[in-house]
Amino acid sequence: MSSPSKKIQEEGFLDQTLRPEGWDEYIGQDNIKQNLKILLTAAEERNHPAEHILFYGPPGLGKTTLAHLIAKETSRQIKITSGPAIEKVGDLASILTNLSPGDIVFIDEIHRLNKMVEEILYPAMESGVIDIILGKGPSARTVQLEIPPFTLIAATTRIALLSSPLRSRFSGGVFRLEFYTQDEIKKILSRSAKILGVELNDDALSEIAKRARFTPRTANYFLKRCRDYAQVHKIPLDGSAVKKALALLEVDELGLTSSDRKVLEVIINKFSGGPVGLKTIAAATSEEEATVEEVVEPYLIQCGLLERTPRGRTATKRAYEHLGFDFIEE
Repeated sequence: MSSPSKKIQEEGFLDQTLRPEGWDEYIGQDNIKQNLKILLTAAEERNHPAEHILFYGPPGLGKTTLAHLIAKETSRQIKITSGPAIEKVGDLASILTNLSPGDIVFIDEIHRLNKMVEEILYPAMESGVIDIILGKGPSARTVQLEIPPFTLIAATTRIALLSSPLRSRFSGGVFRLEFYTQDEIKKILSRSAKILGVELNDDALSEIAKRARFTPRTANYFLKRCRDYAQVHKIPLDGSAVKKALALLEVDELGLTSSDRKVLEVIINKFSGGPVGLKTIAAATSEEEATVEEVVEPYLIQCGLLERTPRGRTATKRAYEHLGFDFIEE
């Protein structure tokens, strides 16, 4: 049995603990896994570092997890940073010049990389050199620093903000992570429950999975909160406990939060189901436009509860039915 201190340590790095240790434990994204296995095996047989790789897709689907998994499977050191953290050319130069041959550099949210830093990254990715300008004015000179062969793995939630020159330099592949099916989410939850030492039945698994918005991070978050609820109330973690725990979080059967439902209710009650403009919705719900457009709307559209039309947003028949309103055909 684990000691209390060990348990506390495990809880402190829980997200890291739940990450898969090998390809067999990584559930879903089968096409990406097959491509990566071929890319990494071929590079290993040639005794070369793997070519640069870019992952993109909505948050919580496993981009960072894949980067860690590649490092484990290839037995390479991984240096982790993010786009906003690399503010100056010197920051990037410091990271790259301290690499050992074959190391992996992982840059999360690469779309937020400074444009000056991005320009320096191009020759580093292609030729293994960094060009740094020393001094100013007539006395300025360029120094070329050689860096060891390395693999850049980058992740972004907004690939459209990446420049074409940067995208084209990911010669190993640009991979889009897809949303997970409910069956895949249930498998992920089963594995996470074993690691956490939580016992839950099929009803509990299904209840969490159907509310998890097709996203492993959300599923694991719900699992931890349901575990806490069952522990505090001294009850078994079954379907009933899951429903009560997620009701406290204001998450319904489709995984909609109170903010999601508020947007739909405003469109249906105040604007007769739409169409209604984004600014009006934001004002009526006291939310920022960016929050409505980038956080709330994508999942509502994915679930078929909301439509974007040239005239504005419209609630669908399914939205009326889900919220218990009568839908009147025009």
